[in-house]
Amino acid sequence: MEDKDPGVYILTNKVNTVLYTGATGIGLERVWQHKQKLVPGFTKKYNLEKLVYYEPCETIEEAFERERQIKNWKRQWKIDLIEKDNPEWKDLYDDLVKRS
Repeated sequence: MEDKDPGVYILTNKVNTVLYTGATGIGLERVWQHKQKLVPGFTKKYNLEKLVYYEPCETIEEAFERERQIKNWKRQWKIDLIEKDNPEWKDLYDDLVKRS
């Protein structure tokens, strides 16, 4: 299976209290699935649908490696990563879809 759009992403809830890091080979399509509550599990349970970080990767293997790296980080490091490019914690989804 060919990687369409590999990347790593961080989702949060409306009040930015819960963070979820994921990796995908289908890019923003996967984020859309989370937003539509089509992915059972953690993101659905905690209503995580706000995309606050997205990092494109060359391959799905690179995306999975980066996901593992970020998941092992302290919470503050993840917050710093998000706030480096998205200090207001805006939902990046619509802007990224328009660019793709």
